[in-house]
Amino acid sequence: MQGESVLVAGLIEACRVTIAANRDHLCELDREIGDGDHGTNMQRGCEAVSAEEKDLARLPLPDALEKIGLTLVMNIGGAAGPLYGTLLMEMGRKLRNRDREEEFPVVLKQAIDAVARRGRAHAGDKTLLDVLYPVHDALAQRSPLTDVARRAELSADLTAPMKAMRGRASYLGDRSIGHVDPGASSCALLTTAICRYLQENYPE
Repeated sequence: MQGESVLVAGLIEACRVTIAANRDHLCELDREIGDGDHGTNMQRGCEAVSAEEKDLARLPLPDALEKIGLTLVMNIGGAAGPLYGTLLMEMGRKLRNRDREEEFPVVLKQAIDAVARRGRAHAGDKTLLDVLYPVHDALAQRSPLTDVARRAELSADLTAPMKAMRGRASYLGDRSIGHVDPGASSCALLTTAICRYLQENYPE
C-alpha cells in the first residue's frame, strides 16, 4: 500500500507539471480547430486532482484511479473531461475486479474501448484514441517505456493529416486537416510524463 501511495502521488505531480508547462501550446493547437481552451481545461483538471493528492495517495490504486477520473469529469470542460474520466474510472473498476492472471494491457484495452463507446469514436477519427490505441499496442508488445513514449508522440503528430470526425473540430470538415488534435497531443504529453516518471523511479 505504501508503494502505491508513492506511485499515485508521483504520477499526479508528473502529470500536473507536464500539463502546466504545455498549457499554452495545447491552447494554441485548440485555437486552430476548437475553442482554444484545451490547455486551460486540462490544467484545471490536473490542479483539482493535485489538490486531492493526499487523500488519493491513501487509497488502493484502483480506488485512486476511479476517484481521479471522477475529479477530471467534474473539472475539465468540453469533451476531454468525460473521455479522460471514463478512461481512468474504467481502469480503476477493471483493476479492482480483474482476474489475477489478467495483465495490465488487457485492462487498458477495456478502458480504451469504453472511451471509444463514450465518445462514439474510432481510431482515425482524430481524437485521443489515435494515441491511446497505439500506446496499448506498444505495451501489449512489451515495448520499453522509451518506445511507448515515442509511439505516443508520433501518434499525436499523425493526427495532423486526419479529418476530424468527432467534436467541435468535425464542424470544420476538410479545414481540420493539417492540424494536430489537441486531445491527442495532451494524451501524448501525459503518456510521456508517466513513462518518464516510471523509468526514473521504477527502473526495470
